[in-house]
Amino acid sequence: MSKGEAMQKSEFHRGVQMRSRLTDNCDQRTSSSAQVKHGTTVQQSKSSSSTSSPESARKLHPRPSDKLNPKTINPFGEQSRAPSAFAAIYSKGGIPCRLVHGSVKHRLQWECPPEKLPFDPLLITLAEGLRETKHPYTFVSKEGFRELLLVTGAPEKAVPLLPRLIPVLKAALVHVDDEVFERGLNALVQLSVVVGPALNDHLKHLLTSLSKRLRDKKFKEPITTALQKLEQHGGSGSLIIIKSKIPTYCSICC
Repeated sequence: MSKGEAMQKSEFHRGVQMRSRLTDNCDQRTSSSAQVKHGTTVQQSKSSSSTSSPESARKLHPRPSDKLNPKTINPFGEQSRAPSAFAAIYSKGGIPCRLVHGSVKHRLQWECPPEKLPFDPLLITLAEGLRETKHPYTFVSKEGFRELLLVTGAPEKAVPLLPRLIPVLKAALVHVDDEVFERGLNALVQLSVVVGPALNDHLKHLLTSLSKRLRDKKFKEPITTALQKLEQHGGSGSLIIIKSKIPTYCSICC
C-alpha cells in the first residue's frame, strides 16, 4: 500500500469515529430531553389530578352541606354562638311587647297595659337584657325596664324583687362595654326613684363598681349625678353608705 493510500485510510477511520461520537452525543441529548419532558408531563399530570381530586375541589368550592358538618364548623365563629338568655326569651315571645319603628324615634307597643303585667319575672328579665349589645335587644330592655317602673303600684311590686335585681344590675355596672354600663347606671337611678330608701340595704354592693368607673373622666359627671339621685331618694341613710364607699363624694346638702 502506498503512503497516500495509507493516509486516506487513516482519515476515513477518524471520520467514522467522529461521526460515531456525534451520533452517541445526539442520542444521549435526545434521551435526556425525552426524560425531562416525560418528568414534566408526569408532574403536570400529578398536579392536575391533585387539583381535580374531590377533596381539593371541596376546599376550593365548599358545598352548602359542609356548613352542616360539625367537622367544618368553627366552634369560635360568631354563627356558632348561642343566643343570650334575653334574646332567646324575646325571640320566643316571652317579652309581651314589640318594637315599633318610628320616623323620629322607636317606641314599645305592649300586648296589654303594663300595669297588668307581673313584675316577677318580667322586670328581672328586662334588667338582664341591659347587658345586651345588639339591636333591638338594647332598646327593648332599656325602654321596657323604664316603662314598667312607671306603672301604678310599681313600688309594691319592685321592692320584693330587690334581692334578685341588685346582682343583675351589678353585672351591667361591671360590664366592659361603656354603653352597657350607662344603661345599668340609668336603670339604677330609675329603680331608686321607685323604691326609695328600700334600696339602701343593697346599695353597698353597687358602689364599688361606681367608684372604679369614677377614675374615668368621661364617667365622672354622670356617676356624680347618679349618686346625688341615690342620696335624694334614699335619704340620710344613703349618704352614710355612699360616703363609706366613695369618700370623695360631696352631699347635695352641702
